[in-house]
Amino acid sequence: MGINGYYRESVETMDRGSLDELIEERLHYTVMYANEHSPFYRKWFKTHHIDPDSIRCHEDLLSLPIISGADIRTHQPPNQNEFGFKSVSWDSVFTVHETSGTSGVPKSYFLTWNDWQRFAEKYARSFVSQGIGPGDRIIICASYGMNVGANTMTLAARDIGFTIIPTGKCTFPLRVITNYHPTGIVGSVFKFLRLADKMKAEGIRPEESGIQRLIIGGEAYAEESKAYLRDLWGCDVYNTYGSTEGTMCGECTARQGLHVPEDLVHMDIYDDRMKNFVKDGECGRIVLTTLIPEGELCGTILLNYDTEDTTVIISRDTCACGRTHMRIYSPQREAETFWIQGAPLNRVDIERGVFQRENMEYLTGEYESFIYFDEEHDTTLLRVNVESKHPEKPEHDLISENFIKSFFAGKPGLINPYQEGLLSIACHITPPGGLESAALSGRPKRLVDRR
Repeated sequence: MGINGYYRESVETMDRGSLDELIEERLHYTVMYANEHSPFYRKWFKTHHIDPDSIRCHEDLLSLPIISGADIRTHQPPNQNEFGFKSVSWDSVFTVHETSGTSGVPKSYFLTWNDWQRFAEKYARSFVSQGIGPGDRIIICASYGMNVGANTMTLAARDIGFTIIPTGKCTFPLRVITNYHPTGIVGSVFKFLRLADKMKAEGIRPEESGIQRLIIGGEAYAEESKAYLRDLWGCDVYNTYGSTEGTMCGECTARQGLHVPEDLVHMDIYDDRMKNFVKDGECGRIVLTTLIPEGELCGTILLNYDTEDTTVIISRDTCACGRTHMRIYSPQREAETFWIQGAPLNRVDIERGVFQRENMEYLTGEYESFIYFDEEHDTTLLRVNVESKHPEKPEHDLISENFIKSFFAGKPGLINPYQEGLLSIACHITPPGGLESAALSGRPKRLVDRR
């Protein structure tokens, strides 16, 4: 790591022309590697009459079919005897990983040591861009196991030279804070909220705890919740976006979007028909392609992989931090997006309304929302339940008014249906522990379609 704040300056500040050349070199090598080593792709190229040697640049990827998570599941046990996407022999596999399997059978991924080194570098670049370095002590509130995130961050810490406190979750005893004096925490919005409440209950003020940075990972969030965390903890808050597939994008100190490590993973943004790229500045679906440096191994190769996430490319120009790799908005899960009266509604749109600063004087931040449809009257109901800090002072009208005002500021396409009576919004305030999701185990679903 250089004193200028870059992990690998020669790559992170590479001019756009040279960076694009490097990407195309690695793209071609990766496609040829897939044809030689991946049982799935070797058959896939033949079936679709594609010459792998003809795939040499970004635009050539349009000629390749889109791969989905269903394709991975179809070509692994129990559907097949072998793992079609495993691209190395077993003696080169360092670790085996699975996704959470929320949509069925978990997807299997195989990582070589080369994969781990590349994954760790992506996180290392992100950490350094956020000002983390030797002397820092970072709590990791992410599970160590079949998911790659926590272990990857730990490897990145080794390469940078800071200390990891691997709690694995945010329910750790508060002596971790008072004894080890951490300077940062990696977790999610709601983990940070609950931890702050726990600290305050024990007489520890989060803003006086010595924490200098919170790093949000693992879920999309509203900028309003990020701003609230910044006030609550009195420190900088940064965003990251990572996956088992190998994205690992991070927000730098300039806070002008998340940098994509373009030399290590290729990201295209497709239109809703998954046929063409959208223009920079337009929202579309994230499609990933693994990039392998020549001569290195890769355990699982993905070409044109549909992440089922959406985002917008903010810019490919040089960032204020000096990095040249493109920047994107925080991605959102397609599975958390539903359509109401012809307009898309994502969980983040609900969160934006909940976390209005005036509301947070009364709310814990915990919420859930449900979409209902009244067939008799042909109307849609959006019900939002929020948890109150002070049930004896619900301030229902104020909270409801703030929510609705913010909600329509972000979703103007729903104003007419609301005014015409085709959409109604009902805000309900519950005491602590009063949400439906409080009785359920696991990560709660914040937006549920009950139509």
